[in-house]
Amino acid sequence: MQTINANGYSVYFNENCQNYLSEILKPEAYSKIFILADSVTSEYCLPDFLANLATDVPLEIIEFESGEQFKNIETCYEIWSALTELGGDRKSIIINLGGGVVTDLGGFVASTFKRGIEYINVPTTLLAMVDASIGGKNGVDLGNLKNQIGTITTPKAVLISTGFLATLPQKQMRSGLAEMLKHGLIQDKGYWDTFKNLNGLNTDDLDALIHQSVEIKNNIVSQDPTENGIRKALNFGHTLGHAIESFFLENKPNEALLHGEAIAVGMILESYLSLEKGLISNEEYQEIKYIILDLFERVSFNSEDIKNIMDLLIHDKKNEFGKVQFALLNGIGNVKINQFSDNELIYKAFEDYKM
Repeated sequence: MQTINANGYSVYFNENCQNYLSEILKPEAYSKIFILADSVTSEYCLPDFLANLATDVPLEIIEFESGEQFKNIETCYEIWSALTELGGDRKSIIINLGGGVVTDLGGFVASTFKRGIEYINVPTTLLAMVDASIGGKNGVDLGNLKNQIGTITTPKAVLISTGFLATLPQKQMRSGLAEMLKHGLIQDKGYWDTFKNLNGLNTDDLDALIHQSVEIKNNIVSQDPTENGIRKALNFGHTLGHAIESFFLENKPNEALLHGEAIAVGMILESYLSLEKGLISNEEYQEIKYIILDLFERVSFNSEDIKNIMDLLIHDKKNEFGKVQFALLNGIGNVKINQFSDNELIYKAFEDYKM
């Protein structure tokens, strides 16, 4: 697959990944390599990655516990301390090997250690490949509030080896599909249409869909790296989706939703808001709802759950001047940013979701 050029870095695929690493990881360029992995990636992905890594630069592994609940400042403190104890300096480089938690947290650690050192993202989940590792957004959660602390600092490179997907459970694969669906809904109706029938897709088809999804996100981010305008389009499904994810993480840890599962709910809810504002037709809304619910199980909410989720909305990092902001669909394949909705309409969206 062809390399994608982004703002100040490139996204490499499959066989080009190891070629890139062997070219840049030289002793004259870096004093030390730190590979950051969580406990799951360390078991399933790190051995293969190390087996194909050829470098004379000294290397250290830093591992932390897997899970969204460890994406916090406490984990960052432990990693900053480990980097210091292991001799990390301004010429060190961090390779973030893992899913969205690893790339989000690892990018934040790198962008703040010694006031910033270089890092490379090596995403190992579908979600991280098409979304979390791309665009330079890094961050950690504050309590149960998603990504409240962070930076926008681009990586040196992103290396996407789709062979890592063979280690993923089906639930994690579906989680990544949510962001791919979003990319079609906000910018490319033809891409969205490919998800109407996923039967019969082979590995090459999936690789092509991943590449196209990265292209869509990169195209948007390149126009607006710091999210003052069109990059807000990528927040479709995330205003309500993040509140739902935060609620389950804090209140129902045994039922905690994966990021993509929460975003899938958010996309249906925010599509309903788009419908009620006259931005999409009922036919389009029903199509979106049907396709997403065909891939993701319907999540159960009672009235108290919804009230608590609504309370979390005010903390969404996308809000401005105390108002909850949405990116809503303006027809399939288009989006309208800086949209607002009253609470009554959001409650109606939840009621329709249950039907």
